[in-house]
Amino acid sequence: MNYIVLLGRVLYALIFVMAGPGHFTANTIAYAAGKGVPLAAIAVPLSGIISLAGGLSIALGYRAKWGGWLIVLFLVPVTVMMHNFWAMTDPNMAQMQQIMFMKNVSMLGAALLIAHFGSGPLSIDGRNV
Repeated sequence: MNYIVLLGRVLYALIFVMAGPGHFTANTIAYAAGKGVPLAAIAVPLSGIISLAGGLSIALGYRAKWGGWLIVLFLVPVTVMMHNFWAMTDPNMAQMQQIMFMKNVSMLGAALLIAHFGSGPLSIDGRNV
């Protein structure tokens, strides 16, 4: 069962680790600015650092509770600002954004669980227990 926890942590963290570097591209910054993100040139790269750091923390199980809180810090503003399906006029786009919103809400739930329970077995945190 220990390996299932490790696999779960890695699979969960993968989306944040893979998405983090994309937050440094001009296209991503411009897209966020178009969605009304204030100071997008600063906020978007900063969110990439938070995403990458939180994801790596969780995947490695190193200070995973802090990593969980970093993911919470990342997901709350991103979910509300970037996936505001309630403001869409196109029904297809609204449906897609609602799906993305709910995906983020589910990931927020998992981040809160990690922030509370930590990384579990087969982790850097777990080796000191």
